[in-house]
Amino acid sequence: MSEAGTSLAALVRAAAGRDPGAPAVVVGDRRLTWGELDAAADRVAAGYAGRGLTHGERVAVQLPNGLDWLRAVLGALRAGLVVVPVNTAYTDPELEHVLVDSGAALLVAASDRDELAGVPVCPGPPEAEGPPVAVADDPEALAFLCYTSGTTGLPRGAMLTSAALRANQEQCLAMTPPPVRPDDRVLLVLPLFHVYGLNAGFGLVAATGACAVLQESFDPRLSLEVMAEEQVTAVPGAPPMYQAWLAAADATTLEDPAHPDAALRRGFAAVRIASAGAAPLPEEVWTAMRERAAVTVWEGYGLTEAAPVVASTLATGRPKPACIGGPVPGLELTLRDTATIGTVPVDLPADADGSAVADHDEDPGDAEEGPGEIWVRGPNLFSGYWPDGADGPGADGWLRTGDLAYRDADGDLHLVDRRSDLILVSGFNVYPAEVERVLDQHPAVVESAVIGVPDPRTGAAVRAVVVLTPGRQLTIDELQEHAAQSLARYKVPSSVYFLPSLPHSLTGKVSRARLRELGLTGADGAAVPVATGGPADG
Repeated sequence: MSEAGTSLAALVRAAAGRDPGAPAVVVGDRRLTWGELDAAADRVAAGYAGRGLTHGERVAVQLPNGLDWLRAVLGALRAGLVVVPVNTAYTDPELEHVLVDSGAALLVAASDRDELAGVPVCPGPPEAEGPPVAVADDPEALAFLCYTSGTTGLPRGAMLTSAALRANQEQCLAMTPPPVRPDDRVLLVLPLFHVYGLNAGFGLVAATGACAVLQESFDPRLSLEVMAEEQVTAVPGAPPMYQAWLAAADATTLEDPAHPDAALRRGFAAVRIASAGAAPLPEEVWTAMRERAAVTVWEGYGLTEAAPVVASTLATGRPKPACIGGPVPGLELTLRDTATIGTVPVDLPADADGSAVADHDEDPGDAEEGPGEIWVRGPNLFSGYWPDGADGPGADGWLRTGDLAYRDADGDLHLVDRRSDLILVSGFNVYPAEVERVLDQHPAVVESAVIGVPDPRTGAAVRAVVVLTPGRQLTIDELQEHAAQSLARYKVPSSVYFLPSLPHSLTGKVSRARLRELGLTGADGAAVPVATGGPADG
């Protein structure tokens, strides 16, 4: 058995040691105690050893939310393996890149096939009886490779140690009120392959010994019913979830106008705390949840490279719409003037617990600071990108996030924009270069550019601007079908503009900034034909 430590597997063992009969996970009709979950992790750890996997090897896990995901991941960590969580929406080409780049020794997936990209596939987590091989729980050892899109458009593995994950758990739990308490029943419908669901979700459950109410996929009506039945008290969520709950409430109100928002109120009746992250929460959604569900949504901000939570309105105790509050305790945050790239960021004063706070005038009045680029420093940061630690925190410990924010008169942070061209679709990263490479492979496409456009449901959507080969015709449906063969659904352009040519910089690169200036980032329009340049339905 592994020694006491900081990994998720060690936290599960600690929870089992405190109260083995306490409920750990609820999945439909299945219920596991902490003792049972701990024993299941042991069997899977022994199963990995039985397949010849040894300490430090990578295991890719592409499974939906459920007990199998928990067993596969916890067993791997207990066996001293590195977990590579894989998006369940990835197509084979996307999955192959992750497998090859990470050097994975095994893929645990729901599908039953021999191998992929030379990597053997195990249909579900392997099991074996008997104690697993003893492996020391090293907090500084690599625990997870979480792939996130890089500047080249190809996903890069962010290297997260158990120490970084544990540090972010402690930072979150130091807020008042904490997002998870030992007596909570926590709805986990966020995808566990995403670091938000992984650490800010299950990580906090394991750290506190709370109970996870786990759902494989998100169905707004069903989740409201489950929340009411299971008396869910904590909800880590994302903006599309709250939007879907409100839409479901609208539908049920039409069915039963005498009891408006009844299902919504029942679902959130026991909820003491609800939070949102992964993408900006629209102000109207924040207000509607407060007025219709009687719930205040505490908004936060994070990134994979910070394991993931950076800031929250819980840290300031001031819930506001369109606001991410302040840095979590123990994390330093500064806004760096975007006009002084290359200079050393100036540290902000820190409060008693070590977290950075805004510097105020004696009478702040209507003063605001920024916008500036967010830089962070703390023990929760990643160790750079796989395999050599490239682009990690600098020698001084500071990490550039690429996000812009400003401080209001209260010192609270508000996100403004991203320095990069990254498109956040429901909290998932989409880099234009990756999508453009796929679109350019179509024989009718000469050149393409991809930009983000506002979307009320997902926060942002992918728009393609395409130049066709002279004499060729291509519909939006055909282009989307082509893209869907190589890209996850959220990366497939939801709208397309066909133009005679694209603007280029002096160095020959397509200028996405110029496309934005041309007004191609509006929320209207589906496709633009070459002949007219005007909107047309695709």
